[in-house]
Amino acid sequence: MKRTDTTEIAMRIVIDRPVPGVLHSLQSKDGHPLDAAQSSDGEALAFDFAVRVGPGPRFFGDQVRAEGPIRRFVYVRVGQAAGDPASPWSRRMKIDIHDIAPELLARAEQGGIIVSTVCGTGKDGSPACATVPVLHREIVAR
Repeated sequence: MKRTDTTEIAMRIVIDRPVPGVLHSLQSKDGHPLDAAQSSDGEALAFDFAVRVGPGPRFFGDQVRAEGPIRRFVYVRVGQAAGDPASPWSRRMKIDIHDIAPELLARAEQGGIIVSTVCGTGKDGSPACATVPVLHREIVAR
């Protein structure tokens, strides 16, 4: 598929209720932390990035990872994996994007941002990791 056959859309991942003081970041295209941030009091963290969407839909971009022929997701790195060598945690959150509703994709193509909100704290009180379910997905204006 040619790049001209895709449309760039804006996306945002919101980490709601992250563990305070723990570094979080997107994963860069070469597997390193990107745009690291931490919450001092448990306030939400937000990470903005762009993806290209082609027919199917198919997802492409620096933060897009693939698993099998359909599943596409974005990694959020946590603790040591996000660049904090003193953290007791080294984890990644896997946030699916292949399941975004076609209506949201169409609205994002018109200039909105797709916001996916996930919970940043696991049931045991430590930072969330592995596949993290999206709690809420919406379009917001740029």
